[in-house]
Amino acid sequence: MVDDIDEKTADSYRFVLPRVTGGALSRQRVGLGFALALAGGPLLTWLLYSFRTPESITAEVLAFQLLVVVVALIGGIWPALLAAVLSGLTLDFLFVAPQFSVQISDPLHLWALFLYVLIALLVSYIVDTAARRARIAQRAAAEAELLAAVAGNVLRGESAPLALVTRTREAFGLSGVRLLDAHGAVIATDGEPVRDSRFVSVAVGRLGAADRATLELHGRALDSSERRLLEVIIAQLNAALERAELTEAARAAESLAAADQVRSALLSAVSHDVRRPLAAAIAAVGGLRASGPNLSDEDRDELVETADESLAALSKLVTDLLDVSRVEAGVLAAAPQPIDLADVVLAALEELSLGPDVVDLALDPEIPAAWADPVLLQRVLVNVLANAERHAPVGTRVSVTTAVHATAVQLRIIDHGAGIAPDRREDMFAPFQRLGDTDNGTGLGLGLALSKGFTEGMGGTLTPEDTPGGGLTMVISLPLAERP
Repeated sequence: MVDDIDEKTADSYRFVLPRVTGGALSRQRVGLGFALALAGGPLLTWLLYSFRTPESITAEVLAFQLLVVVVALIGGIWPALLAAVLSGLTLDFLFVAPQFSVQISDPLHLWALFLYVLIALLVSYIVDTAARRARIAQRAAAEAELLAAVAGNVLRGESAPLALVTRTREAFGLSGVRLLDAHGAVIATDGEPVRDSRFVSVAVGRLGAADRATLELHGRALDSSERRLLEVIIAQLNAALERAELTEAARAAESLAAADQVRSALLSAVSHDVRRPLAAAIAAVGGLRASGPNLSDEDRDELVETADESLAALSKLVTDLLDVSRVEAGVLAAAPQPIDLADVVLAALEELSLGPDVVDLALDPEIPAAWADPVLLQRVLVNVLANAERHAPVGTRVSVTTAVHATAVQLRIIDHGAGIAPDRREDMFAPFQRLGDTDNGTGLGLGLALSKGFTEGMGGTLTPEDTPGGGLTMVISLPLAERP
């Protein structure tokens, strides 16, 4: 807390908040009050004496009384006391008979002079007390405004430490304020700390056995009232830093939750998609071994075919998992070369057994060669075409077009399905995301993730767009082969 203070070397700086220690005036104000009492009295005496008449004594007394009040407002009670005594002697010497003497012929005049000085002292005291309370109220209002601003900065959130540091420097009129973490790194700073100037080092909160942070105030020492205000600022700084720590912990928890979600999706999908072909292969091989020569040729061929298909599906699954790990690790091996897009498109359609009744081709015969890996590009097309065919409504066909744009060639795979909302298009490329597919027969959700990774590994891009009239268009953009 603020008791943990280390003050070093001296210097002084202007203070922005009204400085009130027990309500006392500054030395400058008191000195100005004495100066006004010593200089204003003779000037007022000269003016009054120049225009005096036998009937003007009341105006002269009130004029000197006004001088005492003005001196009390400026310099407080002690300069006002001096002004009251001097004005009383001046009235007796110049304006009360016998003149030019401090003798008083009538005892009633002595009583009147005593009452004048007493009234002047009482007025001075009242005026000084009112002025002191006004200054204290001004200081309290300024501190309340500062505390309200400090609390508002904390509630606003992320920039609270910097805002608090700035407010602290402005409030105390310091040359610079720095907030350091437990290792001495700067969290927030404002102003220019003066080398070898006085600075106050304050511990901010506790973090285990160590301080959470340290606040350095460069410029001058703080009085007791300022330290009380500093305690509130320290508490707000502590709250702001704790909020920042909690926010960082929440972000870390979100990352862990996302990782757990991915792991859960992986285990859920793998538990079915691995076990299903594996169980089918084991059952087929087990049937072959158990029945042996008792199986007919037709049954044997069927079991062998089932085992072959299951092992092929299992091999593809393992290959996809390995490819995803290579893509995420940035070690994908691509062998780009000049290729004819039409050849790769036809190979992908043949692999998927998709004919003209499912896919419309509009391939430009004059399109130049693209710079790509034919094996990776075919896998991209197979994944994207299979996805488009699966989501296309019954009775509609998927379209494949080619075009040249600047230094790239583009393949567009167009479907007229439900499409994907713009705010979910980034999620569709995340591994193990099926975006609405609830059946386990759709795979692990790696197809689009691999397609994006393969395309970018070849120096291209895979971008989703809206299909006019509804649906989704996947745009595969690849560099031209004729490049420097």
